[in-house]
Amino acid sequence: MKNWKEHDPDYAGEQQKHEHPLPSRRFLLKTLGSHAGPLTAVELGAHLGLTPEEAAGGLDKRLQAMIRDGQLVQNRRGAYGPLPRMNVVKGRVQGHRDGYGFLIREDAGGPDIFLGPRQMRQLLPGDVVLVRISGQDARGRPEGTVVEVVERVTQSIVGRYVLQQGLGYVIPDNPRITHDILVPPGAHGGARAGQMVVVELTTPPGARTLPAGRIKEVLGDHLAPGMEIEAAIRAHGLPHEWPEAVEREAAALPATVSVPETGNRHDFRPLPLVTIDGEDARDFDDAVHAQRHKGGGWKLWVAIADVAAYVKQGSALDKEALQRGNSVYFPERVIPMLPEALSNGLCSLNPEVDRLCMVCELHIAADGEIAGSRFYDGVMHSQARLTYTQVFNALEEPHGAEGKRFTALLPHLQTLDEVFKALFEARQRRGAIDLDSTETKVVFGADRKIERIVPVTRNRAHRIIEECMIAANIEAAKFVLKHERPAPHRVHAQPDVMKVALLREFLAERGFVLGGGDKPRPKDYARLLERARGRVDYRLIQTVALRSLMQARYSAEPTGHFGLALEHYAHFTSPIRRYPDLLLHRAIKNALHKRKIADLGYGAADIEAHSAHCSTTERRADEATRDVLTWLKCEYMNNRVGESFVGVVSAVVPFGLFVELEGLYIEGLVHISSLKNDYYVHEASQHRLRGERSGKVYGLGQKMRVKVVRVNLDERKIDLEPVEELAGGRAPARRQERGRPAGRERGAGRGKGRQRKGQR
Repeated sequence: MKNWKEHDPDYAGEQQKHEHPLPSRRFLLKTLGSHAGPLTAVELGAHLGLTPEEAAGGLDKRLQAMIRDGQLVQNRRGAYGPLPRMNVVKGRVQGHRDGYGFLIREDAGGPDIFLGPRQMRQLLPGDVVLVRISGQDARGRPEGTVVEVVERVTQSIVGRYVLQQGLGYVIPDNPRITHDILVPPGAHGGARAGQMVVVELTTPPGARTLPAGRIKEVLGDHLAPGMEIEAAIRAHGLPHEWPEAVEREAAALPATVSVPETGNRHDFRPLPLVTIDGEDARDFDDAVHAQRHKGGGWKLWVAIADVAAYVKQGSALDKEALQRGNSVYFPERVIPMLPEALSNGLCSLNPEVDRLCMVCELHIAADGEIAGSRFYDGVMHSQARLTYTQVFNALEEPHGAEGKRFTALLPHLQTLDEVFKALFEARQRRGAIDLDSTETKVVFGADRKIERIVPVTRNRAHRIIEECMIAANIEAAKFVLKHERPAPHRVHAQPDVMKVALLREFLAERGFVLGGGDKPRPKDYARLLERARGRVDYRLIQTVALRSLMQARYSAEPTGHFGLALEHYAHFTSPIRRYPDLLLHRAIKNALHKRKIADLGYGAADIEAHSAHCSTTERRADEATRDVLTWLKCEYMNNRVGESFVGVVSAVVPFGLFVELEGLYIEGLVHISSLKNDYYVHEASQHRLRGERSGKVYGLGQKMRVKVVRVNLDERKIDLEPVEELAGGRAPARRQERGRPAGRERGAGRGKGRQRKGQR
């Protein structure tokens, strides 16, 4: 190919950028991919008709840059080839506390690749690397050898500073990071031994060398109150400080809604809209009201804070909100997506003040089906700030204290209750999965130490709001699709075929069949759970069914929500705390005001990128919250070593049993080595360990008495030993975690207050 310029589709662009244009990256990839084998720079240059000077100069630099970006690989002969042709896979490293790891493939073209401890010595979780598949491990998984580290992602690590024989190092707080980080003399930043610090890496790990760094921030003493949150914020890279530009924009916002702002809006102030939230809620982003139709059915109004009226696209507020993706809810502390001037002030639907809002007006038929809907830019005036407990008590005892206290509002609350019952019946008819779960709340005593962990009871008032929010979310998704506006949708995929097969195998031993073949419908899951309800092993069956489901996420493509049995679903109801909701509001406004789609300033590709980012920040928030709760629970149990508790097996893994302690909602591990007098085999499909000789079985839902023998705060581990087996075991109702689909995806954006927000 002597005249490469005629064949390179990007040659014109190369001419504009370079005085002496070279073959483009796309053309080089195509050329190398179609050649019989890898080529050196000289061979490739000759093949393309380049001069020796061009091949040795610019071409060589471009090829090296393509290696750094993970597009090419260079073999031992110095020849270049594309990743697929060189049997090399690009991906991101995921570490394990036991020293091994996995490569999460970028191409999603196969299973994750196992990386043994020797390979992980030179890597940190999050690193982007190229790996050559070199064989299989003992469990039949593809095993890899690191070829190239493309990108070092981890720049800072949170951990505890330790001094030993004059040598300083940091023990990472993240158990997935198994390297200690050396701190050279003079780089300790004033830290004292035992303090929690943030260390900035200056030297990455090598095959035979530890990573090194300098301490850039001292967080404080290891067990200081609130240290678990400070550590989690930095360990997970949560943005927690407002840039100056954001503070300036927030300070410039008005404290109240002005008359000119309300001029072109629909006036909903005469409606007795109310907010219903948890007792400890500080921001109120949704309000509801319902009226009966004379001919049957109801009209329902769902009013949502109009964040888009104040957070303009491209502003400093908007950029920071996108970076954060969502608010993060820790016990007794929130890292908000928006400054408090907005989240607790101007955009919070506080009682007795005017607020700008977006309203979804729904017409609900007598059978609970949505007959139609409209969206408005509006202004509202909340009549009351109610709590779930108040509403529940008023509905249960209309003549009781709460019923009398809210006499004027009680008829409206009773109408909302009617709407809920109709919507819920329609939900059951379409076959949505309705799983029970236990949510918990940490109660602190003095010095912010855990006093106890208590279950949070979901009452009818929670479900009223949940069904109203789901209805508005459905109609918002349909609206942007009808008007062909790009917006993020909330999607929940069909269960994985392999997980379904394991579930069927598990159910068969209990006399149950899951319908639907390889692709069961939500209705098949709902029927299974309904048949199992009332059995002693109902919780066990529900837990295994839940684990077969996929994780919900955001997407530009409306592929449906399996758990809710819906074709169309989006997040509309929480723009104060979720960026996808804000994007959806902007798309609805664009259509309402009949503006051009181009005026939105982004297209489907941008929405997909934002959706992926927000799905990631959602998982990041989940992980940070779990880390904090695990830290607190370990700290709590550290004072109870030697005590015995009744517990239930909540998970079975090849190396042992996780047991949830009754009344404490804390899990610990009974290691397989603690199970006496036999060798135990893990039977994954049945969620149990079985003794090879005795046939003794330890399974999910089994009740046992255990003793706390060890608590490792650094590794967040609680070790248990079995004391005796007990009759009457059941699987604990699994605590919902954000992003998990379950029957409700955490309250359709509700479950408000200082606890984590729900996410349908």
